[in-house]
Amino acid sequence: MAQPDNKKFFENLTGAGKAIAVLTSGGDAQGMNAAVRAVVRMGIYVGAKVYFVHEGYQGMVDGGDNIKEAKWESVSSMLQVGGTVIGSARCKDFRTHEGRLKAAHNLVKRGITNLCVIGGDGSLTGANLFREEWSGLLAELVQQDLIDEEAAQKYSALHIVGMVGSIDNDFCGTDMTIGTDSALHRIIEVVDAIMTTAQSHQRTFVLEVMGRHCGYLALVSALACGADWVLIPEMPPEDGWEDKMCQKLSAKRAGMKRLNIIIVAEGAIDRNNQPITSEHVKNLVVQCLGFDTRVTILGHVQRGGTPSAFDRILASRMGVEAVLALLETTANTPACVVSLCGNQSVRLPLMECVQMTQQVQKAMDEKKFEEAVRLRGRSFENNLRTYKLLAHRKPESELPHSNYNVAVLNVGAPAAGMNAAVRSAVRVGISEGHKMFAVSDGFEGFYKGQIKEVKWADVGGWTGQGGSLLGTKRTLPAKYIEKIAEQIRKYNINALLVIGGFEALECLLQLNDARSHCEEFCIPLCMLPATISNNVPGTDLSIGADTALNAIVETCDRIKQSASGTKHRVFIIETMGGYCGYLASVGGLAAGADAAYIYEEPFDIRDLQSNVEHLTEKMKTSIQRGLILRNENSNENYTTDFIYQLYSEEGRGVFDCRKNVLGHMQQGGAPSPFDRNFGTKIAAKAMQWITKKLNESYRQGRVFANTEDSACLLGMRRRAMVFQPVVQLKDETDFVHRIPKEQWWLKLRPLMKILAKYKTSYDVSDSGQLEHVVLNRPRESEATAAI
Repeated sequence: MAQPDNKKFFENLTGAGKAIAVLTSGGDAQGMNAAVRAVVRMGIYVGAKVYFVHEGYQGMVDGGDNIKEAKWESVSSMLQVGGTVIGSARCKDFRTHEGRLKAAHNLVKRGITNLCVIGGDGSLTGANLFREEWSGLLAELVQQDLIDEEAAQKYSALHIVGMVGSIDNDFCGTDMTIGTDSALHRIIEVVDAIMTTAQSHQRTFVLEVMGRHCGYLALVSALACGADWVLIPEMPPEDGWEDKMCQKLSAKRAGMKRLNIIIVAEGAIDRNNQPITSEHVKNLVVQCLGFDTRVTILGHVQRGGTPSAFDRILASRMGVEAVLALLETTANTPACVVSLCGNQSVRLPLMECVQMTQQVQKAMDEKKFEEAVRLRGRSFENNLRTYKLLAHRKPESELPHSNYNVAVLNVGAPAAGMNAAVRSAVRVGISEGHKMFAVSDGFEGFYKGQIKEVKWADVGGWTGQGGSLLGTKRTLPAKYIEKIAEQIRKYNINALLVIGGFEALECLLQLNDARSHCEEFCIPLCMLPATISNNVPGTDLSIGADTALNAIVETCDRIKQSASGTKHRVFIIETMGGYCGYLASVGGLAAGADAAYIYEEPFDIRDLQSNVEHLTEKMKTSIQRGLILRNENSNENYTTDFIYQLYSEEGRGVFDCRKNVLGHMQQGGAPSPFDRNFGTKIAAKAMQWITKKLNESYRQGRVFANTEDSACLLGMRRRAMVFQPVVQLKDETDFVHRIPKEQWWLKLRPLMKILAKYKTSYDVSDSGQLEHVVLNRPRESEATAAI
């Protein structure tokens, strides 16, 4: 059947006759192996030859066994391994013309003219120089009789695509680099552990995190753990910061807070570009306050460990996009880097990104710190703005007085990150001059009057807490409209912030409907999506889904490891999600699953049989383990037990089976850094919207808001955070199955299938547009990165 003209499909692109080399260079970062795996498998899938270059550029210069052809099985079991299994090294030789000449000779001998470089800005700059010199290097090789004219003509152009692997997130043009999220996981694990010992002894801890030239790790970890003070190179503290910091720590301790956390980036400087060390900060606290203070330098712990779910998915998406870019490149295409913008993969000219990254350092050297923050990008700016808003409470005398009362409540099942969102909403609300009220147990607690005012200090330490400290119920308000209206009158509630999943959307729709006969609901109503299922329409991502994905991936890693050294084994794993297959599909991509059965993509006995046959073939090679994920409501007849029994019977003699139902472990645990940060920023943005709506709808001495755009859901759509009227989302929603009618992540399912060696169709219509780095980005009110 003919495909529509506006669609572009991956299977129409071929890599036949092409050779791709993949290398990792510079500092290692978790997730690099996932990127290598994606490049290798996608390259082989399209018919190209793919080569490993071991030990980075040094291996390319040295040649020999350092450049080896990769097979499909070569990258098995790489996904969950940290660092880079093909090695990385700093290479002085490649910086010389002679070194690059040797490297070119080694590539031409193998017919390699496509290079995928995973590294930082130095590695990518080197790759671009290599590309620019390529024709000259080939001419020299011809002169030296090392290659003939025919080879020089055949391999006349070198194509470069970069992926940024750096835990520091110090590369301009991308919201996140591969490895950053995993490094944040390591930092937050340490901070959470330190907090318990610090509370026991009433201690102050100074934590030094990596970031010689970039304060992203320090800033986001400070935001994610509610640190009292953070020091970063891009925005040095004002002169006299020492006294201000000590005053703040002293005030916190006087307010019965038993611990203080100060986070210092290793490259932190003052306004005169002089370093601020963690030891200096410790000595300050001891001398000025006499507090028991300890320094913890995290060092290379941040680079280590298994990659997070986010990094595996990011690296897999980028690796696939890199191969697409290499297939589509021409002699005139500039070297590009695959980047993340919001929730979308984009291609940007490599040197534009490198130049902007270099401009950041230049701005810092020239003490243009505001400019340095701006150049870092919207994600960095938003993090800094939000941290300042939440960490430093203004004196009562400096706060505006709005006379507005805002209530916040959680609805539906608990999701990790809800507490971070509540803390952020309460503190931003207080900063805007409002009185903040917390409602316990959702709308059930609302109609029962379980409402109390919350102060700034009441939500201290909430960011790292899992579940819902306010309590949450699935009760919908429709039956109790009059009682809820009575409580709104009693407490003079002027706006409502509802944090929750699909039930929260239903609640807002019911409250919006009630406006026609109940004036009390003619107030600004805002919803933040928070559910592990990620099944809320109007947003690509929900608070809590990332934590659940990490729980799934961590368990899958352990389950796969349990089969090490045993006979061939296939694991059938059931995930949560209701009718939404997000956790099964995206968890499957991150865990390296062979198949994921979901409701949105109907399957029958023939599909099951085909999967069994596929696994049987794989088991005849060196691959020992298979992983099948099944969403809990994917099919009422093909249950997890049925699939387990089918695989057990059909695989008899080739592999045996085990099954595992993950259950509520996906809902528990401490929130991931992503969910803490996402919940914090999205709630801050929601409160600012509520303030704006309150001021717009204040008439004749009271708030009156009954327009469509005064009852909204704040969600992330592709590259921007968008407020969408809930009534407009009704048409986008399948209320019977409690899922959106269109779900962006379904486009990722072919990636999982391709990387598991299935032939499939893959729509790449969104790919292929080389964009430019834009300095004059949309204002914060128009677009916000997720993290």
